Amino acid sequence: MSWSHVIAAYDALDTPEASGAAVAALLAKYGTADITVTPVTGDDGETDFIKVLIPGTHGKTVGGTARTLGIVGRLGGLGARPAQTGFVSDGDGALAAVAAAAKLTDMANRGDRLRGDVLITTQIDPDAPTAPHEPVPFMGSSVAMSVANHHEVLPEMDAVLSVDTTKGNRICNHNGFAITPTIKDGWILRVSEDLLDIVERTSGMLPVVMPITMQDITPYGNGIYHVNSLVQPAVATTVPVVGVAITTVSAVAGSATGATSLHSVESTVRFILEAAKDFTAGRIDFMDADEYQRLVGLYGSMSVLAEAVPSVA
Repeated sequence: MSWSHVIAAYDALDTPEASGAAVAALLAKYGTADITVTPVTGDDGETDFIKVLIPGTHGKTVGGTARTLGIVGRLGGLGARPAQTGFVSDGDGALAAVAAAAKLTDMANRGDRLRGDVLITTQIDPDAPTAPHEPVPFMGSSVAMSVANHHEVLPEMDAVLSVDTTKGNRICNHNGFAITPTIKDGWILRVSEDLLDIVERTSGMLPVVMPITMQDITPYGNGIYHVNSLVQPAVATTVPVVGVAITTVSAVAGSATGATSLHSVESTVRFILEAAKDFTAGRIDFMDADEYQRLVGLYGSMSVLAEAVPSVA
């Protein structure tokens, strides 16, 4: 279980003083972890990007060949201060990512190390701007999406789980979490049966799938409607990406306070952990590689949908 880690992470993030340094200090309580904090200033404020590496027993960082899983906690901000007081719904993606990092660090410290490396990235911003959106207002971001992708979607990742609050919609009406179909280099593929199995065992419920459209896997800022930033990492990498959507029955604004369900976050964290165990050990796949190659052979590449990540200092 991950309850203590979720509660500790929530306590560290639910404050105007939340920062990358504070998260690093929290994780240090659970053991030794490789943590990098990068402050970035954008057009609408400042944020701290954080990267946490949990090495595996046979991971690439120790000279092994086991696969590396990337976990991206996607959000605009943890808070919308001064417009809103407290932790906003949009922060759930970062909360899940930080709690997963705490749990994995704690596990490794106790001797339960995964076979492969896990890279966890997110941003820590307690006072992000808001933005208009239908059916409910979005949280904005202090930095552009391309900048977030540059710091959060890393070349070492062999697959990516992108975790994001996905409550401001009317197309996935479920209290808990849902996963998306696998996205690979512009192709929306079938939902991974392996991941559906993990959803069932961690949620104790039939799996729920979040609908994703072609619009959602085009880069932000192109004037096209996106349900949210859940699968935006897919435009910055050619490896398989699966969105993990933290969802509700009703449409809840990303800028709403008092909307975080720690029960939903904790079950999301357990899903992430189990996927990390199985993926890095080579027991599961996010996609059928042969079928993907046949699709590309028959119909061509869809990489035109990907963005070129700019060079960011």
